[in-house]
Amino acid sequence: MNDTKHAALAAPTDLLARALMAFIFIAAGYHKLGGFAGTQAWMESMGVPGVLLYPVVVLELFGGIALLVGLKTRLVAFLLAGFCVLSAVIFHGDLANDFNAFAKNLAMAGGFLLLTLHGPGRWSLDAKLAK
Repeated sequence: MNDTKHAALAAPTDLLARALMAFIFIAAGYHKLGGFAGTQAWMESMGVPGVLLYPVVVLELFGGIALLVGLKTRLVAFLLAGFCVLSAVIFHGDLANDFNAFAKNLAMAGGFLLLTLHGPGRWSLDAKLAK
């Protein structure tokens, strides 16, 4: 692909990539709100204090929304990368039974690290605020 075609596709592709990555976190945060007590009990059964569900929901919902609109993208992507790795190890470490979830979390962490370095692209609040 020549540079002109690449440049023309960069902004919409960046937005689509952010939207696809944000979707899972917005949906997961919303789902946790609807089943808060059950999610807390599950976390505690995995050895994680249930009180940590509050910052998890905030990170998932507001981090996902920030990612979608491209606000503080590099910071949010870095935090979500760490979250993905931690949740892979803590909640999906049984590779014999949960390998796909473990691998998905690591793949998402890799995508977030790329986003941390690459930034959100032109169609983002970060780009608008930088002007």
